[in-house]
Amino acid sequence: MRPASSFVRVVASSGWLLGAFGGALGETVDPLGIPDTQLEPITWAAVDGWEADNHAAAFKTFMTSCRPFLAAPQSADTRPLHAGLVNACRRAVGLKSPSAVQARKYFEDNFRPVRIAKLGESTGLLTGYYEPIVEGSRFPSPEFSVPLYRRPRDILVDGRSPPPGVFPNRASVGRRDAKNQIVPYHDRLAIEDGALDGQKLEICWIKDPFDAMSIQIQGSARIKLEDGTLLRLNYDGYNGHGYTAVGRILIERNLIPREEMSMERIKRWMHANPDQAREVRGTNRGFVFFRITGLNKTDEPVGAQGVPLDPGRSIAVDKTHVYGTPFFIEADLPLEGARPTKFRRLMVAQDTGAAITGPARADLYWGAGDNAGRIAGRIRHQGRFVMLLPRELDMIAAGKKMPMPRRKPSFPTAVAANAGDAPNGPERKDVKHSEPAKPSVVADPKSSAQKSLQHTAPKSTSRPGQ
Repeated sequence: MRPASSFVRVVASSGWLLGAFGGALGETVDPLGIPDTQLEPITWAAVDGWEADNHAAAFKTFMTSCRPFLAAPQSADTRPLHAGLVNACRRAVGLKSPSAVQARKYFEDNFRPVRIAKLGESTGLLTGYYEPIVEGSRFPSPEFSVPLYRRPRDILVDGRSPPPGVFPNRASVGRRDAKNQIVPYHDRLAIEDGALDGQKLEICWIKDPFDAMSIQIQGSARIKLEDGTLLRLNYDGYNGHGYTAVGRILIERNLIPREEMSMERIKRWMHANPDQAREVRGTNRGFVFFRITGLNKTDEPVGAQGVPLDPGRSIAVDKTHVYGTPFFIEADLPLEGARPTKFRRLMVAQDTGAAITGPARADLYWGAGDNAGRIAGRIRHQGRFVMLLPRELDMIAAGKKMPMPRRKPSFPTAVAANAGDAPNGPERKDVKHSEPAKPSVVADPKSSAQKSLQHTAPKSTSRPGQ
């Protein structure tokens, strides 16, 4: 929750809002629930690339997210943003299959564009994720020797056994030792060394330990078994240990140059250095467990909202956002190679992850297979976020009813004197209150190849995160 000292500040000339804002009825509310957030209401004309996007495709993804709203409009989520999305979905039902022009008009009539970022910043971080497809076997062999595990029966969440199908993203995870004391659960190297042997937790076996770690990071997978059966796996818990990006470790140890970093480059290095690879994998102590979700099903995985993800249109966001919220992303991304190209697209929040934190942070879902993995692996870029808020949320009107923060005092006389100013001279610019300066766009300091498995956990249905 936002601390009690939060405030709303509306500057007419810039339209910036800092902190919480109000709802249509004028009460002081916080429909986002994300601290240190700044919002800037803008016009549709100010949304770079808005007119050129395929709004019919975005509308289709949005309607997928509308299913839970329409099925259970009376939700436990009492935030005004949730109620606004319910109403927007009700109005969308009558459109059926709108043209691109009709879909664009729907969004413009029912939403207001608002730039969103962390307080004091103008951009946010974009990464990508996908669903791996790998070969596997029901039985271990010299070729298929790396197991994917079910959730262990002795794992505890906040001291208790979690129910089937439920595992919180953030919790204290452990087990009881021989003295019946709760201790941290086994980490990656302990599990690779056989800590779970004999418990019959193995779902299947695959060839490559790097692929196993990648599947854990993504949170779901399609396993092609030896008889042609397609086994669908999805996230079902983790061992409670934090994630360390192995790409960063390899850069810090000067084993892979920063400019060459990518998931494919990491994989090649690990295959060429199997002894070192095990130790490097061990720096990522986090480990993920799975459950079988289907056989011979080729549809897209289900995200945390409970609806199938849409490649190129679904994003994972901070869990304090409301699922189903549309976001327009403005960025330059390396979709077809190392050179970035313009990416301007309306996407829908349908998933989350423990490391997907902050108001402007998104993981872009690209689909299944190697090509989707290559795209996802190249993305670690800055971008600008435009949040589409239902028109019921009148931020400006509500913000004007809230008190302004106290004016900060000028510097003490001694400080001013030491700075060469008169005792009651003008305030420094960094405490000036006439109008907050808009931060300039920050260029991505990292190359497009720095994605390098920098995800703290998997990517679908209540996964620990990225």
